[in-house]
Amino acid sequence: MRPMQALTASPKDIFSHRKYWAARFGTAPFLPMSKAEMDKLGWEECDIILVTGDAYVDHPSFGMAIVGRLLEAQGFRVGIIAQPDWHSADAFRALGRPKLFFGVTAGNMDSMVNRYTSDRRLRSDDAYTPNAEGGKRPDRSVIVYSQRAREAFPEVPIVIGGIEASLRRIAHFDYWSEKVRRSVLVDAKADLLVYGNAERAIVDIAHRLAARQNPADITNIRGTAFLRQATPADWIEIDSTTIDTPGPLNPPVDPYAMEASASKAEAPATQQRAQVVRFIREVKNADRARSVIRMPSYEAVAADPILYAHASRILHVESNPGNARALIQRHGDREVWINPPPIPLTMKEMDALYELPYARVPHPAYGKAKIPAYEMIRFSVTIQRGCFGGCTFCSITEHEGRIIQNRSEDSIIREVEHIRDHVPGFTGVISDLGGPTANMYRLACKSREIESSCRRPSCVYPGVCPNLNTDHSSLIKLYRRARALPGVKKVLIGSGVRYDLAVESPEYVKELAQHHVGGYLKIAPEAIGEGPLSKMMKPGVGSYYKFKELFDKYSKEAGKEQYLIPYFIAAHPGTTDEDMLELALWLKQNGFRADQVQAFLPSPMATATAMYHSGKNPLRKVTRDSEDVIIPKGLRVRRLHKAFLRYHDPENWPVLREALRRMGRADLIGSGKRQLVPSFQPAGTGLRPEGARKPAKYQSFRTQHTGLPPAPQGRDRKAAGAKPKARPAKPR
Repeated sequence: MRPMQALTASPKDIFSHRKYWAARFGTAPFLPMSKAEMDKLGWEECDIILVTGDAYVDHPSFGMAIVGRLLEAQGFRVGIIAQPDWHSADAFRALGRPKLFFGVTAGNMDSMVNRYTSDRRLRSDDAYTPNAEGGKRPDRSVIVYSQRAREAFPEVPIVIGGIEASLRRIAHFDYWSEKVRRSVLVDAKADLLVYGNAERAIVDIAHRLAARQNPADITNIRGTAFLRQATPADWIEIDSTTIDTPGPLNPPVDPYAMEASASKAEAPATQQRAQVVRFIREVKNADRARSVIRMPSYEAVAADPILYAHASRILHVESNPGNARALIQRHGDREVWINPPPIPLTMKEMDALYELPYARVPHPAYGKAKIPAYEMIRFSVTIQRGCFGGCTFCSITEHEGRIIQNRSEDSIIREVEHIRDHVPGFTGVISDLGGPTANMYRLACKSREIESSCRRPSCVYPGVCPNLNTDHSSLIKLYRRARALPGVKKVLIGSGVRYDLAVESPEYVKELAQHHVGGYLKIAPEAIGEGPLSKMMKPGVGSYYKFKELFDKYSKEAGKEQYLIPYFIAAHPGTTDEDMLELALWLKQNGFRADQVQAFLPSPMATATAMYHSGKNPLRKVTRDSEDVIIPKGLRVRRLHKAFLRYHDPENWPVLREALRRMGRADLIGSGKRQLVPSFQPAGTGLRPEGARKPAKYQSFRTQHTGLPPAPQGRDRKAAGAKPKARPAKPR
C-alpha cells in the first residue's frame, strides 16, 4: 500500500493554478448541452461533463453553474447533461466521452426531499424543472446517474458531489425507507466524493486528473471522501468510543474488541483486520494531521440506534476545519475515509467566483418555459455562505460549514449593477441580499485562534457566544450603498433574519424595518416551548418578543404598517402534544393564521434526524442511560401536530376536538375568545376522502366565521399576489 500524504495546511488560491491548455477556446456563452453547441465552440470533446438533476440555469445560485464556470476558468472544456433520461445510458453518451471525469450531482436539493413531502407523498411539481414539471429526476439521483455514467463509459472516473452526496457521505438514516443506508459513495460506486461547497476540492481533482494522476492516489484533499481497504501504517487510529463512550451495547459485544487469541489463519477477515488496528486514547496536537477517528461500522450503526446517535455526535464534533480530524467507517470489506472539511474561501476567492461570466438566465434550449426556482432568485444576490446557527433540523451547517465566507462590498455592488443593466425583466427591485441567513455577513469569532479550536455546534445557542463579533455595521453600510444606486428602487431582504443576532444591533433592526421590508418579514422561531427549542438549538420566545418590539417601534417611526411572519415546525423531536397545544393557543392569542405548515422532515445526517432514529439526544454524550427524547412518529401524531398549527381550519376541528378531550382540555372547545376550536362543525367540512377538494360551502363559512374575505382561487389568487405563510391579524 502506498503511504498516504498528509493534508496540506495552506491551500492554494483556487484561481492560482496554471490554466489547462484548452483555455485557448475562450469562454462559452453557455456551457454546451449538445454536440451541436460543442461544434460551434470548436470542441472535439469535453474535458469534464457535469450531470445534474436540475435544469441548467447559468446563475451563481445553481451549483452546477458555479462548478462549471469555475472549471471553465481553469481552462477546462465543460459540458452539461441536465435532467437526463435515466432509463438507459444513451443520454449519458450525448456529449461523448469526457476526457477527464464525470461530475455527478442530484442538483440544488436532495432528490428525495425534492420529490417527496414530509408525509412521504410524491410531489406533483419540481421547482428546478421547466414549467415545474414533476418526474424529471429519479429517486436517489446521485446513485442512478453514476450507474448510468459508468454504463456509458466504464473507464471514466466519476466524482459525486452536491448536497445529496454531501449529506450522505457516511452511513445515514434514510427517512423514506426508515433504515440506515450505506454511504452514497459505496452505492454509487464512484471514485471520489466531494462534500460541502467543494470548489477547492474539485479544482484540485481536475488538475490532478489532467496531470494523469490515478484517482485512487488522490487521497489528501480536504472535503473529499474515498474508499480504501485499510488504514495506512503511518496513521494513528483513535477509537471514537474513547472520545465519547456510547455505553453498553445490545447484544453486549464490543465491536472494537481485538481478537488477539485467534490465529490469523483461523480468524475471519473482520477479526484479521481488528488485529492490526492501533487505538490511541490521547493524541498530541502535533500528530493531529496524521490522526484518524474510527467510527462504528455501517453494520454496527445500522443494527444499533444508540451507536448511530454516537456516530452522529462524533461527526458533528469533528466539523471545524481548524481542528477536525479524518474519519473512517468500515462498510463490509472496505473503509469509507472522510477527510476533514475544506478551508473556507477567502473574500478574494469568493469575489472572483461570483463574478465569473454567468449568463444569469436559463439555457436557451428551454425556450420560454418558466423555471420557478430561477424566477425566485433571478434578482437576488448572494453575499455570504455558511451558518453558525447550528439548528439541529437544518443541513446548512453540515454542508456549508459554520464559518461565514463573505464577498466584498464592491463585488456585491457590481453584481447589483449587472442585474440592473443586463438581466431581462428587472424593474428596479432587488429581491434579496442574503444567503443561508440574512444577517451573518462579516460576522465571525473575535479570535482566529479560538475559532480554529472551538468545537461548539453553535455560536448562538444557548446564548450568543461572548467571542462572537455581532457588529452589523458592515451589513448596514452595504444596504445603504445598494439602495442608493441609480435605477434601484428597492432592496428587499428575502433570506430569513436571525433575530437573536439582530437584537444585538438595534441600528440594524431600524435599517431593516424602515428600508428593506415589503410589508412582511419572515423569521423562524420554529417553536415556543423549551422542550422542542432545546432539541432544535433555537432561542427562547423572549428573543422574539425583543425583536418584535424593536421591529414594531421602527416600523411605526417610518409610518409603515408591517408584520412579522413567524415560521414553525410541527412534529419535531422533543415536541409533545402539550407543546403544540401551547403553540396553537399562542398563535390564536397573537392573531396568526398559518396558510401553510411545515412538518419535520428527517434529512440525512442532521442531528435532529439522529434524535428521530435513536430517541436519544446527541447534543450530549450518548449512552444507554442518557437523555431520552420524545419523538412524534407516525402519520396520526404528525397530522395532529400540523392541525394544531392550523387551528383555524374547520377541516382540522374534528381531530383537534378529539385530542383536546383526550388531553383533558375540553374546556378549550367552544366559541369563546380563550377557546381554541368551536364545538360545532360546518356542513361540508371535516374528514374527506384522500385528494378530495374543499366544497364551495367552505368559502361562505370562511367569510362568516373568520371575518376574512373569500379566498381568491386560481387566476384570481395569482392576481391577488402571493400570500404569506402566516397571515397576521389584529390581536384579539
